[in-house]
Amino acid sequence: MEMGGERTPKNVKVESLSPNSRGIDISVRVVSKGAVRETMGGRKVADALVGDETGCIFLTLWEDDIGRVNEGETITIKNGYTSLFRGSMRLNIGRYGSFSTAETPISEVKTDNNLSERRLEGALRYPSFRSSYRGGGYRSGRGEYRRRRR
Repeated sequence: MEMGGERTPKNVKVESLSPNSRGIDISVRVVSKGAVRETMGGRKVADALVGDETGCIFLTLWEDDIGRVNEGETITIKNGYTSLFRGSMRLNIGRYGSFSTAETPISEVKTDNNLSERRLEGALRYPSFRSSYRGGGYRSGRGEYRRRRR
C-alpha cells in the first residue's frame, strides 16, 4: 500500500488506512449495505459498512458491484484505495481494483472504531470552480488570487 510516497505491506487492517492510500489489499466483512441512490449523472451508487477486528469504514459501491456484495459475507479487495468524500474517509474499489469472496471469513467487526465517522480536512479532489464565476477572478500559477481586468 502506498501512503504519501512510502511503501508498506500490501495486506492491511482497517485501522491502518489513511486518506489517499493506494494499492490496498484488504479482507473485510460486510456489516450492512445502504440504499441504492442515483447520481445526477444517472449512475447507481450505494455505501456498505465493512470492517475487520480493528475497525470499520464505508465502502462505495457502483453499478453492478452493488448486487455482488451481501451483508454478512467476507470479501477480499485487491488494489483498492481510500478517498475523502465530504470530509469522510471512504474505501473504494475503482476501475483498476477488484474484489471476491474471501476464503477465510471474519467473525467479528469492531464497529465502534468507524474511520468514516471521523471528520477529516484534506485537499479537495478538484478545485472549486466558483471562484471564476464570482467577481471574475482567477488563480495564477503561483496560487494567489487575481482580479480580471475589464
